[in-house]
Amino acid sequence: MNYKRIITIVLDSVGVGAMPDANKYNDEGSDTLGHVASAVGGLKIPYLQRLGIGNLHPILGVDPVKDPLSYYTKMLEKSVGKDTMTGHWEMMGLYLDKPFQSFTESGFPQELINELEHQTGHKIIGNYAASGTEILDQLGEEHLESGKMIVYTSADSVLQIAAHEESFGLEELYRCCEIAREITMRDEWKVGRIIARPFLGKKAGEFTRTSNRHDYALKPFGKTVLDSLKEKGLSVISVGKIYDIFDSEGLTESNTSKSSVHGMEQTLEIMDRDFTGLVFTNLVDFDALWGHRRNPLGYAKELEKFDTYLKEVLTKMKMDDLLILTADHGTDPCYPGTDHTREMIPLLIYSPAFNGSGLLPISKTFADIGATIADNFDVEMPEHGISLRKHLL
Repeated sequence: MNYKRIITIVLDSVGVGAMPDANKYNDEGSDTLGHVASAVGGLKIPYLQRLGIGNLHPILGVDPVKDPLSYYTKMLEKSVGKDTMTGHWEMMGLYLDKPFQSFTESGFPQELINELEHQTGHKIIGNYAASGTEILDQLGEEHLESGKMIVYTSADSVLQIAAHEESFGLEELYRCCEIAREITMRDEWKVGRIIARPFLGKKAGEFTRTSNRHDYALKPFGKTVLDSLKEKGLSVISVGKIYDIFDSEGLTESNTSKSSVHGMEQTLEIMDRDFTGLVFTNLVDFDALWGHRRNPLGYAKELEKFDTYLKEVLTKMKMDDLLILTADHGTDPCYPGTDHTREMIPLLIYSPAFNGSGLLPISKTFADIGATIADNFDVEMPEHGISLRKHLL
């Protein structure tokens, strides 16, 4: 059958074991979901369990169930890399054969920093990987005294510029980020996103980031399934980081989320509407708050919190709705370092209309998700990926 609405939710970084080529990324043995469960003595996620997550992957506290609700499998990443944009772009049909640049270990090259200083007219402090709140405590006061921009990065392919919204000025911050976007179009410096990070406050411990963040992302280099859906007049509704990841391309509506909980609340509100098309939700807190900070307890609590919202999603689903739960990479909080981990991702597909369920063949590419969505709505198929509709009975 064809489904009127497809709700696709990406649990950002919830990987399910190392990819076969994980050794090339120094990620052998990584297992985000499995290690999180073991680190906290077991997870309590009854609704994910009912769908079949415990049938798909060994998870302490989550036994396999006899008759899971979903069709489930693991997916391999075809593209080179292990970042957010690469994973999401592949889901919607694009392959990357050259990874976006990340500068987690060493900071940005001095040549890049010199060029940014020259073109913006501002000196730079920082230039290392840090969380956005920590670096404000470390450098916020110096920034206020000197006027120097705070530049930093993370495990993602990003260059972030933090500046005081009042003393530095919001428009000046945006101008400098636009310059940074142009500079980092060079292949050797090409990052996925430039992020303006305005903040307020007068001293360490009191600095707070404002809601005037602005992302300057790369546009997808080719046509995605989102574009095909929009061209046909279907709704393509994003929640969370999806807008930034695709630089608004292919979307008919976008919703910015304050947190993963907020993102689930928005998704549930959207499910109360009558529309035909796709809801595409990214829940980033697994990755940003817990994975990169190597906090398995926080990660486990976030998973259990999501599971309570999943109950509401399942309750709201109509017979002609299809739910797709997946991830985009791993960020194993029990693994050395703070980087993403090259992992397989889970795929759980459910509809109240299903007469069957069970294990599907391992997907050779994340693009099978986009191909399945395109096939359902009878739009142009992506260049990559194979539709899984024939398995959904």
